[in-house]
Amino acid sequence: MPPMQFIVDRREAGQTLASVLKKHYSLSWAQAKRLIEGRHVRINNQIEADIVRRVKAGKTITISAGAIDLKTRTKRPTSTRDPATREAKPGAKGNPSAAPGARDKAAAKANSKATASKEPKSPKKAVPLLDPEVLVYSDDAIVVVNKPAGLTTMRHAEEAAEFGEHGQRFLTRTLAGMLPTMLGAPSRPVYAVHRLDRDTSGLVVFARTPEAEKHLTQQFRKHTIDRRYLALTRGAPLAGRIESTLVRDRGDGRRGTTRKSKAEDGKLAVTNVKVREALGEFALIECRLATGRTHQIRIHLGEAGAPLCGETVYDRAVNRKPLPDESGARRPMLHAARLGLRHPETGETMTWNAPPPQDFKDLLTQLKG
Repeated sequence: MPPMQFIVDRREAGQTLASVLKKHYSLSWAQAKRLIEGRHVRINNQIEADIVRRVKAGKTITISAGAIDLKTRTKRPTSTRDPATREAKPGAKGNPSAAPGARDKAAAKANSKATASKEPKSPKKAVPLLDPEVLVYSDDAIVVVNKPAGLTTMRHAEEAAEFGEHGQRFLTRTLAGMLPTMLGAPSRPVYAVHRLDRDTSGLVVFARTPEAEKHLTQQFRKHTIDRRYLALTRGAPLAGRIESTLVRDRGDGRRGTTRKSKAEDGKLAVTNVKVREALGEFALIECRLATGRTHQIRIHLGEAGAPLCGETVYDRAVNRKPLPDESGARRPMLHAARLGLRHPETGETMTWNAPPPQDFKDLLTQLKG
């Protein structure tokens, strides 16, 4: 089966990549998300792993051969209920007096449809249940968590809207969704004010009240939050201040720096870089954020010629081949090691530090050797 392709038209320009795929191939949000994050989608022959990438008219979207099974793909559900539950209702409750054989037949039919569906029948686990040590600090206003790599911080708004409150139970777990139960208040939601990439580990803060959310959001907008990251890189960037204007598409379908003086969607990004330790062909780097743009550190280090170990998106110059990676890292090696802020109620300055996870430590030991 050859790859599947289409060209983005003017009506689709500005929409997210996931939305465009959903419409073209009658996919659910979860299926579109799996395609993109599974690296089966290319924009102008460049792999795109960002589900909220805004596409431009005239761009060619390519789906890897065999990634979509046209015969068995599932139409986007019109209800947020689990398909198995929806099909089982008529046989189970609609006619209690039905003959046992009829009930068995209806149940078998429902089970068959549920098996054929690509929508999961039960909640997925992105990582094992959170260790109690993940919970770093909590009070009535905020909660600080040391997020494991591989766990999504929060649900994308578009995904949440499609599946609704009930349907989200059948999607991959998120940190924001797990915290209320961990805090002993399952009916009291937490409010995300920033996020870490799924494969980035480290400190992230959530608000527990709308007032705290507003206060923390203002601190992030004013760039007064102290955020420092540790990174393992291929090569060592020059120490100092990296400042650039980031756009959604730098010219090859990836986020990155633009040279245009007045880019329509350009945003100033500033990263302060310090080389903690040179490790031959690799390095241990500390990055302090002065701004907080999407994928900022990954972009700046990649464009400086020292992409993260395990980086597969921002690991090349525009329209060039990926730089070699001999580290063996299975994820981008980035860890949010320090978080400092003003408490939204007391005004007290509070700072937390978190050591890197074991896979980061193991790779660091390996590179030193």
